[in-house]
This record gives sequence, C-alpha cells and structure tokens, in this order.
Amino acid sequence: MNQIVYAGRHGLMHTVARHSHDTWEFVYCTEGSGAFEFDGQALRYSQGDIVVIPAHLPHANASETGFRNIHINISLPNLADQSPSILRDDSNHFLLDAFTAALYHFQSGQGERGIFLAAYGNLICCYLAAYHEQRQRSAVVEEIERDILEHYDDSAYELDTFLRSLPFNYDYLRKLFQKEMAVTPHQYLNSKRLQMAAEALVGAEMASISVTDVARMCGFREPLYFSRMFKKKYGVAPSFYVQSQRSLADKPLPDPDSMKKYEE
Repeated sequence: MNQIVYAGRHGLMHTVARHSHDTWEFVYCTEGSGAFEFDGQALRYSQGDIVVIPAHLPHANASETGFRNIHINISLPNLADQSPSILRDDSNHFLLDAFTAALYHFQSGQGERGIFLAAYGNLICCYLAAYHEQRQRSAVVEEIERDILEHYDDSAYELDTFLRSLPFNYDYLRKLFQKEMAVTPHQYLNSKRLQMAAEALVGAEMASISVTDVARMCGFREPLYFSRMFKKKYGVAPSFYVQSQRSLADKPLPDPDSMKKYEE
C-alpha cells in the first residue's frame, strides 16, 4: 500500500494523449497550466496544483501555453476519495519537496531506494488525505493570493498598496491570511519568488543566465538579499543549488510510456 512504482518528469509539453494506468497517478504541475480531460469531466490546473487520478481511468492532458510536471504512480494508495480530484500545495511547498525527493530516489541506483520510496509514498498519501479535509479559504484570501501570483515577478510590485486598496482593515487582512495560509502575505510573496527562482535556476534554458539575472526575473531588486533569503530557505547558496540539481537532471529518465496504456 502507498508504494511508489514509478516517478518521472515532463519537460515543456503541450499534450499527453488519452491513456490509463494500472496504478493511481499523481501529477504535480511545476510550471504552466492546462486541463486534464476525463469522460464527462475536465479538471483545470495551474502551477502548484496536484491532480489525483485513480487507476484504470482514461485521461488526457492538454495546455495552450505548455506545462512541466513531476508525475508518480502509487499502487493501492490509502485515500478515501475514489474520484479524480485536484488539490493545491500549501505555501511551504511540502508536497513539491516530497515529489522532488521521490523522483530523486526513484532515479537513483542506491540499494536503499525501496525504503525511501515506501516512506515518500506514505508521506505523499498522508498529505493528500489531510488536504482533502482542509476547509475552503475565504474569498478575500483567494483574491490576495491571486494578486500575488500575478505580480510576484515584478520588483516594483507593492503588496501593501494592494492590501490597503481592499475594503478591509489592513491588520485584519494580514491576520486572516496568516490564519488560513499559515504565513503572512509578505512571507507568501517571498516564498513564491524563491520557489520560482529555484525552478528557473535549474532549468536547461537558464544555463547561460546568471544568478543575478534570475533573482531580478523573480522580483528581487537586490541580488545579495536574494542570495541570503535563498540560503535561509534551501540551506545552500543559489550557485551550489544549481550544481546539485543539474547533476540530478543529467541522469537519464526511465521511459514514461512504459507506464501508460494508450487507447486506440
């Protein structure tokens, strides 16, 4: 139960043909947006969403602008909901960390990888089960989150200006956001910028772009402040993080088509 039997990663793609699996599939969107199509149902997703797909359920994935993702297959997950669903990672990106670690251990040749995969399979299923129980966020918190996601890459973005434009007390909004999201609006903004910088740094298309350029592309005005905040979050300097992640990305991936059953 909860055993990871496959983990892979898609580079930039626009479509995945209709297919099914003998096991459950969990797809974490790391970049872009799109929609999964099922019989009589469509689930739209964006970056930070996890799409949960039960075994033997035919589905296809399409995007106009393209997407990247990490996808894992788990046999007999301990989940009460037996229908396809979509969940959103929290502001600390715990599920992204778990998916990334599961991918690393699946690709590694370490003899202990089975132990790690079992542990991460249990961890991911526990997170997903807990997220299903979370209550919905209030409309104003969702509005604040949307504005942050739309403007985080703009170094001139003034979050305080937006918060004070809303018809609520500033301190009330700050406390409400922290209550529902576990972080303040400014902490959420910084976390999003750091997450996007980490992904940009390891992208193949970023190979010739400096750490300073990436910092500015993700909304940081001062490269030194970015480096300090990045090390605080990830435990290493941006340059070291790039080297370690690129060495992982250079490892060959198993053929993802071996896990799929395509329909005629």
